[in-house]
Amino acid sequence: MIATSPAPVQVLYTARTRTTGGREGRGQSDDGRLDVQLGSPGSSRPGTNPEQLFAVGWSACFIGAMGLAAQAIGVKLPADTDVEAAVDLNKGSEGYSLSARLRVSLPGLPRDTAYELVKRAHATCPYSKMTRGNIDVGLELA
Repeated sequence: MIATSPAPVQVLYTARTRTTGGREGRGQSDDGRLDVQLGSPGSSRPGTNPEQLFAVGWSACFIGAMGLAAQAIGVKLPADTDVEAAVDLNKGSEGYSLSARLRVSLPGLPRDTAYELVKRAHATCPYSKMTRGNIDVGLELA
């Protein structure tokens, strides 16, 4: 294994999965809590695709990051907070790539406060960090 982290880190959790069959296969976690049939985007086969899984994971993580940001500035994250994620699978001259958009709804918060939460969350969310500089990302405050 090649270490890519510049400094030691404390591992809080490790997700372990096994996927067979690629986009037309099955993905399972070692603890049995995830067992998902996979299907290619646009196919008539049942199953979800990696882009959908990425979108759900990122939006859930982003809400968590906004919760931490809300605590840090002393506001309560609205119970009906939601994040709509759109992940595009693209094909260009350099092959396949992803792009994404997050549309954040923070009902009841003043716009400047909501904007601050989105900004802080995008700076700290592990998914946002992973995508930074790697794919085109759009953020929208609903």
